[in-house]
Amino acid sequence: MNTTRSQELFETAKKYFPGGVNSPVRAFRSVGGTPLFIRKGKGSRIWDADGNEFIDYCCSWGPLILGHANDGVVKAVQETVAEGSSFGAPTELENQLADLILSFNSYIEKIRFVSSGTEAVMSAIRLARGYTGRTKILKFEGCYHGHSDSLLVKAGSGLVTFGNTSSAGVPEAFVNETIVVPLNNTNAVREAFAQFGNEIAAVIIEPVPANNGLLLQEKSYLEFLRVITKEHGSLLIFDEVISGFRVCFCGAAGYYSIQPDIITYGKIIGGGLPVGAYGASREIMSRISPEGDVYQAGTLSGNPVAMSAGLAQLSACLAPGFYQEQEAKTQRLVNGIRAHIAAKGYTAKLWHIGSIFWIAFTNLEYIRTAEEIDPQSMTIFRKMYHALLERGIYLGPSGYEVGFVSAAHSNEDIDRTITAFAQALDEAFVTT
Repeated sequence: MNTTRSQELFETAKKYFPGGVNSPVRAFRSVGGTPLFIRKGKGSRIWDADGNEFIDYCCSWGPLILGHANDGVVKAVQETVAEGSSFGAPTELENQLADLILSFNSYIEKIRFVSSGTEAVMSAIRLARGYTGRTKILKFEGCYHGHSDSLLVKAGSGLVTFGNTSSAGVPEAFVNETIVVPLNNTNAVREAFAQFGNEIAAVIIEPVPANNGLLLQEKSYLEFLRVITKEHGSLLIFDEVISGFRVCFCGAAGYYSIQPDIITYGKIIGGGLPVGAYGASREIMSRISPEGDVYQAGTLSGNPVAMSAGLAQLSACLAPGFYQEQEAKTQRLVNGIRAHIAAKGYTAKLWHIGSIFWIAFTNLEYIRTAEEIDPQSMTIFRKMYHALLERGIYLGPSGYEVGFVSAAHSNEDIDRTITAFAQALDEAFVTT
């Protein structure tokens, strides 16, 4: 595969950006080689700067549930931007997108648009602290909630720990307000509440943990979190930046029929443009400025171009059978790859929920915690990854990242992908 132009562009990018990229995983450090510079996308396909064509299962890390350059989204964006790209003032489009979301999502009553998932989570944490009058946040090892200071922490050495910063520049005082416990461990959560129950403002979790592998949790565990937070007067925050509008229109809250106190969103509601949001009951959201005393603002919040893209995309997601079709295609893909793995006896498993899937090289029936992911297995992933690129299949460049199926993927795309995975797995295992 010719990557000459991507290599040239990457060398130039290194002069401008740290590591040559504007987000770390794009640098291909996890898989090795030169990152591909993408030139265009349409439907299920992307093309790089050298003209190589790929069936794309990264989908811009999830937002493109309709595929690239969807005609309806493109038309909405073009019409809106022709009237102006930003005003820093209210527009009717904000009302329309909020009405669409709230009319079909019974898990929130009011919403606030922001410009990214990180901003949505950061704001939700501040809201939880302001609403409860408490300071500590409980999060889980293996869940990622963006790069705000209080959440950019990893587990320490104990079952219940105040964690260690996972980035330079995060003050220890911030880290000390964040309790980190293992996923899928009720005893750890109980112990945390026993020690700090009157100080915990909120428990935050990805109900579908999909930033460090696909660490699917049992519904009973999420229900346990709902019960224990209520018992101690803490809020439960579902970070649905990935799962929101992806596993179903109401996200994981609807998928599992669990009512959290605050939900954060992102990705899909922007139609490929930068958007985030957080929502809750009227009572909780009444604490947000200018109605309440919890301050949060943003010049580009509710940007009309992003609102129009979100309207077009979410309207399409409401089509009858949309999510059933997405899941059926994903099941077809997963089943096809699983059949080859079983036939060859490879040490590998695939899991999926809705249109999200993940492959891991393990014998475990399920992987529910980050600790259960074998770092050595990434050697196999790297070999498989490059073999897939050679066969025209693009995934996110890390074995810890999940894949996404879009409405633009056809059954022919899926079948071609199954064949490519089979060949790539053969190549990876033979050379390992």
